[in-house]
Amino acid sequence: MHIELTEMLRCPESHREDAMVLSTGEMVGRMVRSGLVGCSVCRKEYLITNGVVDFTGTGKAAGTPVPRPPSLSPSPVDLQALLELSGPGGFVVLLGDAARHAVGLAGLMAGIHFIGVNAAPDVEELPVLSLLRTASGIPLRQSIARGVVVGADLATSPWLVEAHRILLRGRRLVALHERPELPIGLEKLAVAKGLWVGEKK
Repeated sequence: MHIELTEMLRCPESHREDAMVLSTGEMVGRMVRSGLVGCSVCRKEYLITNGVVDFTGTGKAAGTPVPRPPSLSPSPVDLQALLELSGPGGFVVLLGDAARHAVGLAGLMAGIHFIGVNAAPDVEELPVLSLLRTASGIPLRQSIARGVVVGADLATSPWLVEAHRILLRGRRLVALHERPELPIGLEKLAVAKGLWVGEKK
């Protein structure tokens, strides 16, 4: 996990958003490889193991792989165009199998940090990619993401509601699924080739 991501994290428990506290173990450059993140409200602690922040409470960074439908594989150039981002800075969140696109997108979008949520077990942390694992709810503060890409495996209502919550107003959500279970507050911009693109009102 990139150390600067700490201030964007939120505890997944049902209480007010407040600062999370980071205690580092091993670090490689600006990436935290081991340690823990603690909630200043409920005092719960979440382990960081092999760079993955585990919000599931199991103490493991990666659980048993669960069979998932494969996400589509649009090109990084197509995804970059659909997200319509210009300039460096900020975060783009990749849910589920969409985390596999981090390397390709990072090559086109320098200066943006990617956050993979519930990525497949074979997706590894990188200097451009922080990984979070959660049972429910995206453990990020409201309205922090410049863009969100949702894999077909998580294109269901609970995850899309959360994706909408963390997305900045006027920014785009791309679902690798033509008929995602959409929350209120997303305006459809396009549907084509198995992709759905919308904007937060």
